[in-house]
Amino acid sequence: MTEPTAKPTVKSNSRSGVSAFASNKDNINKNDNEDKVENSQHKSKNKRKDNIAAALDKVALLALFTLPNANDILSETADIKKLSVEQSNVSTASQLPTNQTLNLAASDTNIAAQRVALYQAQHERTRQLYMASAATRPTYLVQTLKTQFAEYQQYLLAQQLDKRGLMDTDLLERLWQQLHVVDDIIEDIVRHMPAQQPAGWQLTVQDGHNPLCFATVGKLKHDKPIQDQSSLNSYVLGHFGVSSFTYDRGYYIGHVVGYLFSCYFCAHLSISYGVTALGQQVVSDYDYASLETPHMVRLLQGLDSYCKKRIYQLAVICARLSVFASDKRIERMLIAEVNDFDKKLQQQHLDVLLLQGLMPDSNDSTPLF
Repeated sequence: MTEPTAKPTVKSNSRSGVSAFASNKDNINKNDNEDKVENSQHKSKNKRKDNIAAALDKVALLALFTLPNANDILSETADIKKLSVEQSNVSTASQLPTNQTLNLAASDTNIAAQRVALYQAQHERTRQLYMASAATRPTYLVQTLKTQFAEYQQYLLAQQLDKRGLMDTDLLERLWQQLHVVDDIIEDIVRHMPAQQPAGWQLTVQDGHNPLCFATVGKLKHDKPIQDQSSLNSYVLGHFGVSSFTYDRGYYIGHVVGYLFSCYFCAHLSISYGVTALGQQVVSDYDYASLETPHMVRLLQGLDSYCKKRIYQLAVICARLSVFASDKRIERMLIAEVNDFDKKLQQQHLDVLLLQGLMPDSNDSTPLF
């Protein structure tokens, strides 16, 4: 992205302005003192406005990445209500049973419009971030947004459930405290990645889940919607392109490093996945290239080994902190609760009681072994 430059005024106009100023010198001298006073007042006001604008710009830039309400992170009703309201505005007749086909077509059109609107918002947010000056750009933005990420919320839940110390809490806590390294790696990757036209592809994983926590658009196979910028992966991939998840697959349009990140992420977590090129007709009204496998190979060959290593490091960090990894830890806790006692010893004791024809009462205080 390049920063737009303002065109200067034409010099010939300034010369004509000088001659006009000389011919009307007598009239201007009469009001010279008043003009100076007014100009000084305007300059002081402009300075104050510039200072306020700079502060508001930084706040507004941060607001683009911040969810309006922290409670919306875990809420599944907001997106569903929004979708139903927008669909109801398409046509009242679509609610009739005889127009179910028309209703389905309107729904698909509505989902496509939502996806394009999401992509445009994601693109504009990233553009604003990289167009901002160093003073305006938030420092270590990822650390500021940590509390709204689904990965962090799931980590806190797993930490509360870990009564037996099965989770390596110290390592994960240290990683969350050092989350600012994510911004450092992203900045390093952006400096080294070559310029490319945005390419589109789609990602499918086992059982139609959304392990990368892409922002949810429209229908889902598994009803766990994710808001835009409510996940760490969504934040990371937003620096390289735009993404969404619908029904049972994720869509990504952007630099090839996003493709590489997703492959490293799924491979580290041993998630079976498949990647195919995104056809031009899938996302209309958004510019991207639909590349076949040979073209993707060439794009990957254009990345140097240093850039690939940094992408891999970023993918491993996000995989360790992912919702998928936290869910696996919670599953281990569930198994530990089921296996709370020595089952073999309990079977031996049960056999002894059955041979004796005895069974302990519920109020019996006799030890079982």
